[in-house]
Amino acid sequence: MFTYLLSIGLMTTVIADAPHFEPKPLPYPYDALSPAISEETMRYHHDKHYVGYILKLNELTAGTPYAAMPLEQIILESDGPLFNNAAQVWNHEFFFEQLTPKPHDGPKGPLLEAINRDFGSLDGLHTAIKDAAAALFGSGWVWLVENDQGELSILSTRNAGTPIRHGVKPLLTLDVWEHAYYIDYRNRRAEAVAATWRLIDWRVVEKRYEEEREQ
Repeated sequence: MFTYLLSIGLMTTVIADAPHFEPKPLPYPYDALSPAISEETMRYHHDKHYVGYILKLNELTAGTPYAAMPLEQIILESDGPLFNNAAQVWNHEFFFEQLTPKPHDGPKGPLLEAINRDFGSLDGLHTAIKDAAAALFGSGWVWLVENDQGELSILSTRNAGTPIRHGVKPLLTLDVWEHAYYIDYRNRRAEAVAATWRLIDWRVVEKRYEEEREQ
């Protein structure tokens, strides 16, 4: 499995002497992604759902060996409610970090070359992600991932599922839980996916792609 998953620096910290997980603030104002994603949605998504997972994770790990573990290790070693809350914390932090109010046209350099190789074009990747989001029944996540051979593919995970459990490197994700879009788009998932796609910070995705190659 990629060592990236154990060293990723965008996640939760453990506080010495009183191990617990702290919410990460959004890397932009709540209203910065409007009108694609409204301030109301971001406040509910971050402050209610994401923070709620952290509070529950702290409750479930208190007084147990998990309280001193990195988040990724908890995800790998747990199941049931503990896994669900730990994975949702990780997934949401990964998701929030990759959005920007000032998006670029698309990726460049080696990442774009890999996308063109494995999906034909950036439009081909977009289509593959849209199709996966439409096909995913119920709640979950759609990911762009890279395997150990450097091949890119789409991975769909239900509920709290995360690539950490699949031994692949996550590069990008779209949250297709209804709480991520229902205020703004009601049940129109396809519109929500299209709007979120336009907010991708490709600099972040490129950094994720290049990170292990630079070591």
